[in-house]
Amino acid sequence: MPEFKSGFVTLIGRTNVGKSTLLNLLVGEKVAAIANKVQTTRTAIKGIVNRENSQIIFTDTPGIHKPKTKLNETMIETSFLSISDCDVILFLIEATSDKIGKGDKIILEKIKETKRKAILIINKIDLIKKEKLLKLIETYNNEYKFEAVIPISATNKKYRDIVLDEIEKNLKPGPAYYDIEEYTDQTLRQLAEEIIREKTLNLLQDEVPHGIYVEVEKMKQRNTKNNEEIYDIEATIYCARNSHKGIIIGKNGEMLKKIGRSARIDMEKNFGIKINLNTWVKVKDDWQENDSIVNKFKLK
Repeated sequence: MPEFKSGFVTLIGRTNVGKSTLLNLLVGEKVAAIANKVQTTRTAIKGIVNRENSQIIFTDTPGIHKPKTKLNETMIETSFLSISDCDVILFLIEATSDKIGKGDKIILEKIKETKRKAILIINKIDLIKKEKLLKLIETYNNEYKFEAVIPISATNKKYRDIVLDEIEKNLKPGPAYYDIEEYTDQTLRQLAEEIIREKTLNLLQDEVPHGIYVEVEKMKQRNTKNNEEIYDIEATIYCARNSHKGIIIGKNGEMLKKIGRSARIDMEKNFGIKINLNTWVKVKDDWQENDSIVNKFKLK
């Protein structure tokens, strides 16, 4: 029987290249917030994949971007700290790139410094022709000796085992660090915050900039009169401006109800328990510069 392998894998890339989508595909559960906006992931989220002969622990990092606030600086610091302390790096780029852009160059330099095993994942291959893809592969292979280059579409399940097999191949023999029933080391509270934030970003589209964060203030389990288990969750969506608050709440509170309803359905599916969710919106204009809040996003 093959020897059991285990290891830590960091997923890194520029903002909005599909890291969270890929993480959720590989883990098979909704672990990271997915939204079609930059800087969706703020913390290093771990997802766990248990296979017959291996356990793979993933860290999804904040996208690399130009920092403008303390929060941005913390996010980038988190990304680079995690690649220096992993067994395999998954470097995700977009197939639509014509050359190695500034952000990807910075990441490449950091990978070169670590001298760690790295797998290049080229996402969104459905958007380009084969000739362009081959040229992009050649460009990156000239920069670093990747263990493998895997072109994928992160929304297509057929690529899941291809990527996992390649990662497993590059891991060393080791123990299972987590119980095999687990798929993330995040608490239910953190997962609830992620889901609410994802729904807010998706439903508001471009109406509200990225300046929101979610805090679950109460999470209590109880039994209903019919002895059915239920979670009471109270959460606040913080935004940077008064004008944003109005947009998030919507006319007659309709948008906030929509966010809450959508988040509750997702939570019930993920947690396997009934959810009673109450959400509020508050303005905290300086939160991206507030140390006590920003410190929550540091790599633990």
